[in-house]
Amino acid sequence: MSHTVVTTTTTTTTSTSDGGILNLGYARSLQGLLKIAQVIVLLIAFLCVHCEPLWTDYSAYRYFEVVTLWFLIAFLIFFLMYIFRLQKKIPCINWTLTEFLHYAVGAVLILIASIVAAVKSSSISALVAGSVFGFIATFLLAISIWMSYKITCGSQPTSAAV
Repeated sequence: MSHTVVTTTTTTTTSTSDGGILNLGYARSLQGLLKIAQVIVLLIAFLCVHCEPLWTDYSAYRYFEVVTLWFLIAFLIFFLMYIFRLQKKIPCINWTLTEFLHYAVGAVLILIASIVAAVKSSSISALVAGSVFGFIATFLLAISIWMSYKITCGSQPTSAAV
């Protein structure tokens, strides 16, 4: 009796590349659209306060400008990093955790800046508009925190041994 063993190996490769170094699918994803909205809202908030010549409290509005501009640049860098797939070239950094921490710190600082700007606005419409856009940015950051938390710290499936 002779037995023959035949072994077959099947290899399946999937490609997530949409041709080239750009990941344009990220810009159409929920995270990408949310990041675009954050950058636009922070830019509008910054410009509303920066272009108003009738400031009532210079230190409060300088703080608002610095915070909104800092996180605008940070979120723009994160967006460009995902568009150009740079997070895969630097794997030693946990990018989802880094983004989560940026969202958390940004939400707190922008909320504080928006509250201070709203209190010190003295009914100047551009300053009120800047603080309103700051509150909108805080809301968008809260959504990002929630989504990033689900990815970073969400419940992991457990397997019970029977």
